[in-house]
Amino acid sequence: MASYKLATYKSADGARAGIIVDDKLFDAAKLTGKAAYSTVLGILNDWRAAQGALKKAAAKAAKSKAKSIPVNRAKLLAPVRFPSAIFCAGANYTDHVTEMNRLHNRPPSPDPHTLGLKPWHFIKTARSLSDPGATVRISHYSKKMDWEIELAAIIGKPAKDVPLEKALDYVAGYTIANDLSARDRGFRAQVPESSPFRADWVAHKNFDGACPLGPWIVPASDIKDPQNLKLKLWVNGVIKQDSNTREMIFNLAEQLSHLSTSITLQPGDIILTGTPAGVGAARGEALKAGDEVKLWIEKIGELTNKMA
Repeated sequence: MASYKLATYKSADGARAGIIVDDKLFDAAKLTGKAAYSTVLGILNDWRAAQGALKKAAAKAAKSKAKSIPVNRAKLLAPVRFPSAIFCAGANYTDHVTEMNRLHNRPPSPDPHTLGLKPWHFIKTARSLSDPGATVRISHYSKKMDWEIELAAIIGKPAKDVPLEKALDYVAGYTIANDLSARDRGFRAQVPESSPFRADWVAHKNFDGACPLGPWIVPASDIKDPQNLKLKLWVNGVIKQDSNTREMIFNLAEQLSHLSTSITLQPGDIILTGTPAGVGAARGEALKAGDEVKLWIEKIGELTNKMA
């Protein structure tokens, strides 16, 4: 059957789910004949049946009388509007942990597995999402805005106490995320370093535009191994991050399984799986107004945003 990508696009009727086949974008509800598929969340809430319906629709797209538009003329939005939660893995690439330890003059960290540790995550709000190609306003908010390319996994069915060996069965697909981080907003001013209440994860990781996401979702069936994908990030055409998802400390299955022990993951929820070395903090660099950030992940595509 024909391959496809799942997207959200801006139409005259507002945000709607789209199916991308080759270089054409079709309205998902109209192409499948299923009114509930007018949103990506509607599709994900019916993911068990939707997978077959979408593949059949994609296979018939070329002969369909359904209207389409070229993808490069479509206004794509963040593919999931709006997930109930965005879970972000912290310190999850060996090379990134090493560069941050070096930055803060800390000794090398042992593999967390050897210490019996589990993955840990913080949360970004759904309202922090930014669309592909959108301009993110940062200059008023932070002087040390950082970039972080991440593979993002989209949940396709409720997941609770999921065993490790079945964890990837709960993933509907994958997209690209930039976990923008305001490094100078991560701690509360005038609170002693020794205080357990010094950290401010909301200001650090949550602000308007803090999570560029997209440009679309590639079905999990098209990516057999999420732990072997190249990923790169450029700022103004200069490469900053260049790695592979196999460098994760805790793989996606471990992350999903562990998260599901605490909370039931819901269709549309997003897991950001961590970022590799090459972040701005370790380079003594930060994003500024006018910068263009381009992210690329193998088998998924490119996501670009400008800073203002």
